[in-house]
Amino acid sequence: MTSNFTRLILPLFVWSMAAPQVRGQIFNLGKEQLIRYTAQNPFDRFPDGRPKVPDALLEKLKDMSAEEVLGLNQRGFRNQWEAGWQILHPNKILVGRAFTLQLMPARPDVSGVDQAERRAKNQIPLNHQTAIDGLQKGDVLVVDACGVQFGGVIGDNLAYYIMKTTGAGFVIDGAIRDIRGIAPFDFTGYYRAAVPPAIHDLMVTGINVPVRIGNATVMPGDVVFGDPEGVYFIPPSQVRDLIDEADVTHIHDEWTKKKFDEGKYVSTDIYSRPHDPALVQEYEAYLKEKLGAQRYEEYRKRRAAQQPPARRGQ
Repeated sequence: MTSNFTRLILPLFVWSMAAPQVRGQIFNLGKEQLIRYTAQNPFDRFPDGRPKVPDALLEKLKDMSAEEVLGLNQRGFRNQWEAGWQILHPNKILVGRAFTLQLMPARPDVSGVDQAERRAKNQIPLNHQTAIDGLQKGDVLVVDACGVQFGGVIGDNLAYYIMKTTGAGFVIDGAIRDIRGIAPFDFTGYYRAAVPPAIHDLMVTGINVPVRIGNATVMPGDVVFGDPEGVYFIPPSQVRDLIDEADVTHIHDEWTKKKFDEGKYVSTDIYSRPHDPALVQEYEAYLKEKLGAQRYEEYRKRRAAQQPPARRGQ
């Protein structure tokens, strides 16, 4: 059975080959299409339809860890994580909104159609810098670059531009170059290898379209979360709940260490959850005090909704 995504993308490619007047359709989703495929986004959007998760929530994510984002798995989003990276400044957390770029091995009969049209309009050739020019503050450039054999997608000059423009960083499923020039910059990036040659034999086939990064599917506007263990691509619809759950985890860990400091308990008395009713009551009171009454009730409702239904007696 053909998926909705295939029914959307395949005709765009075929039409671009058959009818140059709609050439732009191969390189980006229209606003209505992007809204359709990110319909669960609860936040504002950029003018092109890309979800715009608020800066305040992005700031809160910077205090989280990959283990706290793991809750995506329980929510059905099991293909949003990718590991095995080389990391620029792994002590820094990468957080921002995905701006996606899809590259494919070059075919002159495909790329030539669009380049001829751009020349006729006195436009510069379409290449990876076309996407880089579209970056905004808080964006993370996310590039499907087909591996490392096609040269470095960015070097020190473009890396510097990305740093100054976005204040965030990049995720490149491929290579970069000029690593000694990039290393001093005060931002972070994820890449597969550093190589001497510049990018070559690749063509742009999508800007702000769904891309595959390793085993993850990335939509424009996803929140990119990278730490030393790897990168998560978080759907905007899941961000607020993940942050709320992380707050509970922080309070739980704080209380756990306080009880260990008392020196009266073995680990299984306290962690991962106390068994003694008095300790359970103490922890719940501590959690309610730290969260506040309203957020505590919201937490209780979320927890109840996550519990499996009780089995009837046989």
